[in-house]
Amino acid sequence: MNAIISSNTDKYFVLVTYDIVKTKRRTRVMKLLKGLGFHVQKSVFECFLDDDQLERLKLKLISEIDERCDGVRIYKMDRRAVARVEIVGVGEVAENNQLILI
Repeated sequence: MNAIISSNTDKYFVLVTYDIVKTKRRTRVMKLLKGLGFHVQKSVFECFLDDDQLERLKLKLISEIDERCDGVRIYKMDRRAVARVEIVGVGEVAENNQLILI
């Protein structure tokens, strides 16, 4: 049986960028983010997260990085901000379409 979960209005468009020195840590962060969003550039992910998911992500990121030399930026945007995103060249903004679970 298929269950359809429609777009959740409590979710935010979250842009996550990172600059991580060591390859091993960078790979762990990339894998963590791949489970949550869309890999749109080398160190950039677009995600749709609610407040609880975002807080859990922050805690996991803190445990994965070295805060003395690594940096992660998280931009939480509402729909109006997403509508103003402009892309020059290849790519498109990820959309929070319906998710079908089987």
